[in-house]
Amino acid sequence: MAAICHAPWLLIEVGAAKGRRMTSFASISTDVVNAGAERQDPPVVADQGIVTSRNPGELDAFSAKIIEEIEQWNHGVRRLAA
Repeated sequence: MAAICHAPWLLIEVGAAKGRRMTSFASISTDVVNAGAERQDPPVVADQGIVTSRNPGELDAFSAKIIEEIEQWNHGVRRLAA
């Protein structure tokens, strides 16, 4: 899952922010913290399969982190034999 700018509001709405490290657009920082997340301020934060970024100006770093997370993804999914 990936969310940039104000999109972490969707993660908050479904209860996915609690207990995670996240970043977001500055204007929703209080909402992120009130939802139980640890709000950090680097351009991109990845935690437990969720990637968040502050704003579209950091899209290169955001996209690179999403690709990295997908390449490293191994969250208990069994691979089927070919």
